[in-house]
Amino acid sequence: MENWEIEPKRNKKWKSYVIGLIALLLFIFAIDLLTLSMGDLNSGVTKDLFSATQNPFISLFIGLLMTALLQSSSTVTSSVVAVVAAGTMTLDQAVPLVMGANIGTTLTSTLVSFSYIMKKKQFKRALSAGIIHDIFNIITVIILLPLELYFKPLTKLAIYFAHWFAPSEEFTGPMIYHTLFTRPVTQWLADIIDIPFLTTILAVFLVFAAIKLLATSVYRTFVKDSFQEINNVIFKNPNLAFLYGTFFTAAVQSSTVTTSLVVPLVATKKVTLRKVFPFIVGANIGTTITAGIAAFYKSEAAIALAIVHFLFNTFGALIILGIPRLREIPLNLANYMGKKSVESRVWGFAYLLLTFFIIPFLLIYLSSD
Repeated sequence: MENWEIEPKRNKKWKSYVIGLIALLLFIFAIDLLTLSMGDLNSGVTKDLFSATQNPFISLFIGLLMTALLQSSSTVTSSVVAVVAAGTMTLDQAVPLVMGANIGTTLTSTLVSFSYIMKKKQFKRALSAGIIHDIFNIITVIILLPLELYFKPLTKLAIYFAHWFAPSEEFTGPMIYHTLFTRPVTQWLADIIDIPFLTTILAVFLVFAAIKLLATSVYRTFVKDSFQEINNVIFKNPNLAFLYGTFFTAAVQSSTVTTSLVVPLVATKKVTLRKVFPFIVGANIGTTITAGIAAFYKSEAAIALAIVHFLFNTFGALIILGIPRLREIPLNLANYMGKKSVESRVWGFAYLLLTFFIIPFLLIYLSSD
């Protein structure tokens, strides 16, 4: 009887492994197709869009808005890596875009908290858990973006490390680019479509689909049962919570999946917001693996951008978690918003619309004039 029960589980796992492998190959193929199409795309709209990213603040809010609309920072960051690899965008233009994507990705966990809107006390805790990721990323951007604009510590470090993977005498000279093994197929498909704009749209769709498929298969295989079984152990130690957050998110390639898992735990009082916080910060680092995969065999600039993404999230974690007074700010602000949401549900909706849509739209519009 036990053998009959074990067999279906094994079959399900093998199916997940196969789906995960197909999704990974599809992701690599989609990134290569996007790189190829972006290299061929020279339309006026594209030039206007990329010239707009020369303003770092517009670039930041474009990244935020794109991610909020797509509900996937992995899609945006990996697409930006492909664009940089194609030489259409510089590393300096891309860095604020990735920072904005980091904020935009937190929309999902905030939306998850709204599923508790009919239960006052649970909604208060859920909203606090949902928006603490937003607040952490916003504070990280406030600290690191000005430093990056004036001193470029992230870019300089990233370029230094990028030389290890793709050494060249002049980083700023002609880009060294290594084509992927999928290039014959991507070139064939691009030639058939023969319209770079359509190829780009198809490539972005395939990137999004591959990430979703990969996240689902890996989540079902490695995370779902493990998370439920050990959630009592995870949050006992902040360092352990941080490591689990990094590991689980790296596995599913989506911080939105893992951070959304903890919102119900906080809402139902199974764990406190303070104990969940290191897990969420760890998830922020784990999500950078997608850009790393996207940069595989790409140009130095693309590899450097993937490293910038990792350094940005890591330095943010070290600064905010490492300074006790600074660590309290996200917790206090999240708790404050939770209390305000109990007084009036309008607070929650206002925060959501202003942070992810209205303010980015206004700032992009005003900056472009």
